[in-house]
Amino acid sequence: MHMAVVILALKKAYSDWEEKTMAKKAFGGYSICFKGCDETAQDIFGTGNLAPSEMTKKIWAYVKKKGIAGK
Repeated sequence: MHMAVVILALKKAYSDWEEKTMAKKAFGGYSICFKGCDETAQDIFGTGNLAPSEMTKKIWAYVKKKGIAGK
């Protein structure tokens, strides 16, 4: 009987956690849709080596230029 109570408590805790997790928005509240974009990674980043921080800057510049981000 004691094991059954523990199992039920764990199921409820997981269910509560799952509801909270699924209800959250995307990190930072942004959603980005690249559907219909024809540019390649080379078009966006160029041909040289880039640091990850520079890649992030170029991605966001592209997203802002195309207006494909939404909250």
